[in-house]
Amino acid sequence: MKAEEFLSENIKEALKNNPPGAWMPNLPKECIRLSSGYPDPELVPSSEIKKSVAVLLEEEQDLPLHYIGSPRINRLKEQIMKRLGERDIRVSDSEILITSGACQAIDLIARIFLDEKAIVAVEAPTYMEALEIFQNYTKQILCVPIDEDGLRTDELEGMLAERKQKGLALPRFFYTIPTFQNPTGTTMSYERRKHLLKLAEEFDFLIVEDDAYRELAFKNHPVPIKAMDKSGRVLHVGSLSKIVAPGMRIGWIAGASEFISAASWFKKDLDHPFAQSTMAAYLENTNLDEKLHTLRAVYQAKCSALIRSLEQYFPKTVSWYVPEGGYFVWVKAPGVDTAQLLPQALAEGVSFVPGKYFFLDQKEGSDFLRLSFSYASEKEITAGIQKLGKLI
Repeated sequence: MKAEEFLSENIKEALKNNPPGAWMPNLPKECIRLSSGYPDPELVPSSEIKKSVAVLLEEEQDLPLHYIGSPRINRLKEQIMKRLGERDIRVSDSEILITSGACQAIDLIARIFLDEKAIVAVEAPTYMEALEIFQNYTKQILCVPIDEDGLRTDELEGMLAERKQKGLALPRFFYTIPTFQNPTGTTMSYERRKHLLKLAEEFDFLIVEDDAYRELAFKNHPVPIKAMDKSGRVLHVGSLSKIVAPGMRIGWIAGASEFISAASWFKKDLDHPFAQSTMAAYLENTNLDEKLHTLRAVYQAKCSALIRSLEQYFPKTVSWYVPEGGYFVWVKAPGVDTAQLLPQALAEGVSFVPGKYFFLDQKEGSDFLRLSFSYASEKEITAGIQKLGKLI
């Protein structure tokens, strides 16, 4: 028996184009991880979560370990709704769904809106996992470039107007990471956020706002697009992975109740009662704003170390965007095939993600690379950039 013969044609094509581990093979043990979009290990509150588990099981015994779960699950939704309200995103209980991280949220949105005939529009480059998710449902993907101010809404407008004039289908939704974008670290300007909402009204599409990094602003906190939304066209996706712990898998969708009901219908994982109730217990006894103050200070210092190292060790032909928050710096190295550079970098003990994996047409990103400053220490960041500088 050849197992691959039983796979669907879509899966065969997906695995052929993006085999598992292609963008990041197994890393050497002592590798400096400038590829990892993970929190700083020292900032993951393992001891606090351990205490939360103890409190939870002491108070509720076996309840969090059952399908029905703990009463704290509803409290988690209330806690998230309260924080969203502080960002001027006000939703009712029927307008929010807790998910297993942002990835499940994006997959559920794709499932309720996309089919083989549907069109989705995305930024170029964009989050690789979202790109792969959308390709599971449709091959019709429109890509719109970004610059230092985020999405080129003028390019989007021209593309939409041309399609409308030619009688071509318009996108069901536009997926955007407007704040500290993954992979570029850029932030969409306020004017472009307003313009995107205007285009959504004019050309009748939805906006999926992935806001996973907003809490990690070094200074100013950009206004979420959802907070500017008056017509219910925005679905807001969020996560606690970047500010608490990714392994807890706590994310959400906030949007119109009809969309939330549809997403709930397809969410067949029976929730994750233990993780959700543990997170609720943790948030009950944590000053999250104080924790965020620490996170921002640490990540800003690491980002500064990375930028200083780039200026010192990289050739003058190389350029990058300077982020105002988040995890990532996006680098352009003209004339360098970064996918071919990666094995050499790994041999020297440093990793990064080649830029091509963030584009639908991977030829577009051949001379880009994404660097993460969140996981490695400042000392490791400097050493890693020195190694990469020599290779480039």
